[in-house]
Amino acid sequence: MDTKLELLLGGIVLMALIAEIIWSSLKQKNVFNLNESLGNFAIFIGNNIMKPISLGWKYLVFGWVEQFQFFTIPTNVFTIVLTFFVAEFGFYWYHRLSHETPILWTMHHTHHSGMQMNLSTAVRLNWLGAFVSPLFYLPFVLLGFSAEVLIICISLGLFFQYFLHTETIGKLGVFEGKIFNTPSAHRVHHGSNEIYIDKNYGGTLIIFDRIFGTYQPETEKVNYGVTTGFFSNNPIKLNFLPIYLYIKGNWRREKQRNNEQNH
Repeated sequence: MDTKLELLLGGIVLMALIAEIIWSSLKQKNVFNLNESLGNFAIFIGNNIMKPISLGWKYLVFGWVEQFQFFTIPTNVFTIVLTFFVAEFGFYWYHRLSHETPILWTMHHTHHSGMQMNLSTAVRLNWLGAFVSPLFYLPFVLLGFSAEVLIICISLGLFFQYFLHTETIGKLGVFEGKIFNTPSAHRVHHGSNEIYIDKNYGGTLIIFDRIFGTYQPETEKVNYGVTTGFFSNNPIKLNFLPIYLYIKGNWRREKQRNNEQNH
């Protein structure tokens, strides 16, 4: 991505965070916890340090698969739009499997263990996740979709999702649950309420949740975090302790959901 564009997007992200902090202060909303936010930023810094490696990995695996493509889909307005929907479809299933598959949940757990919902939560992403997620898009590259366009669509989708992690925006009326994902729908996704668990996996779009029966509107106050409650603010533990427990055989996703295990 162009450096100037990256700086522009980074500036937008920062201004949005500052605006949210001001809003929460003026409205006396308890949406920030200092220690948790510091943990989020530490994770964010780690991801940015590894970004050249993770981005290089993404281009490496996509480029390698491109040589085995069944077809070569030309790049034009129609195929770019199609690639966007394909990227959203891939994200939905990667995201869903990250909840339903124990080994993937050990990494996605990092993102969901936050007890607050604010824009800093958006960057609370496991350091290893960036090396795993590209693998779920390889079938689309194999089918003939441009790896470069696919990567851009994925990146723009992640940028959009940043703004979903907030309480500053309420329900959007007739726009809720129709085509696009919303902050309300994503608050549900981060809820540990029984009715909210494993719902609203969409990235930019909510249509695949509608199609596959995983959509849930926000109907009650959201309790954020995992069902076992507070996990840690230590970025090392947040990234690696669940994986370590899984390897040791002391990690079960069911226990995380049913409060049978608390680490």
